[in-house]
Amino acid sequence: MEQLIARLDGFAAAIAGFMERLGIESKKRRLERLEAQAGEPEFWSNPESAQKVMQEISKLRAEVERWGSLHARILDALELAGMGDSSLLEELTQETDMLAGEVERMSLQAMLAGPYDNENAILAIHAGAGGTEAQDWAQMLERMYLRFAERNGYKVEYIHRMEGEEAGIKSMSISIKGDMAYGYLQSETGVHRLVRISPFDASARRHTSFAKVELWPDIQGEIEIDVPEKDVKVETYRSSGAGGQNVQKNETAVRLTHLPTGIVVTCQNERSLTQNRERAMQILKSRLLEMERLRREKELALLKGENVDAGWGNQIRSYVLHPYQMVKDHRTGYEVGNPNAVLDGDLNGFMEAYLRYKISGRTLSADPEPDILGETEPEPQG
Repeated sequence: MEQLIARLDGFAAAIAGFMERLGIESKKRRLERLEAQAGEPEFWSNPESAQKVMQEISKLRAEVERWGSLHARILDALELAGMGDSSLLEELTQETDMLAGEVERMSLQAMLAGPYDNENAILAIHAGAGGTEAQDWAQMLERMYLRFAERNGYKVEYIHRMEGEEAGIKSMSISIKGDMAYGYLQSETGVHRLVRISPFDASARRHTSFAKVELWPDIQGEIEIDVPEKDVKVETYRSSGAGGQNVQKNETAVRLTHLPTGIVVTCQNERSLTQNRERAMQILKSRLLEMERLRREKELALLKGENVDAGWGNQIRSYVLHPYQMVKDHRTGYEVGNPNAVLDGDLNGFMEAYLRYKISGRTLSADPEPDILGETEPEPQG
């Protein structure tokens, strides 16, 4: 029993430290103030402002309850262990083991303390070279992230989707809304590589395909970045639905090109041209904010002497379906032998490994070689 008590004391101290670091008590007080505000008669007189308050309430309540519940479970277990009743030993041992997993998971969440980690996320996928083969791979990734969102209770809204000529997609972007969406999905930014027997190749040859995933925070509210009108080229076109069907007869979709950086943002999900333009401008500002953050990180990395090359050819993860089955993240060394589960949205292990990698600054594997098949020449692209 003494060993259990020592473990539980350690858990309690760790969780209390994380709660202090994250300011859970101050967030609890803010939650109480906002809930009182939401109960006032005039609260919904400004629906837009009220909606933002309700969104903040939802996020704060989820965070406060999550940490408070875990802390309470640990204290309850400690109280039972302190009674010294040996008949409770087996039950308390099981509870302590379960609490260990929860503390580990929550300790990772505590590391998501960046300024935008708790924001919603905008995720974009772009097919690489290779026509139908690459576009099919991009659509497989699209499904993977939709399944991930479904598994984790996130809401998804399409912003833009461009289908391929024969199969798959050329590009797409979605908003993923939920607790710590941006913080967790940061692990997905980069080039994803697929190795398989192509279903489009009559000779049944092995093909290698690439797709690029981008991510930036979907910041709600005003973003304090000045974007002069002269720096933005605005184009309009007819919206189409995710299945290719026209959803508007008029030109309501918007494409913004930021001339100084070349960033292109398209939006076709809203009902009107004005709404699509406003949403596209919000996304453009988010992307510019993320670009500035990455620039500062690279400058700091250069000062530290770290490798900051993140070019198109440097894939972050390989999904091998033939000649064997494995998914491996080349930054962390984390790998699994069940690609089907990963492609069905089971990404949490990769995301947690990436968080540990960011915290420790080192990989789990000593093998830095990204080409896990040992290939010297690229496979046919279709």
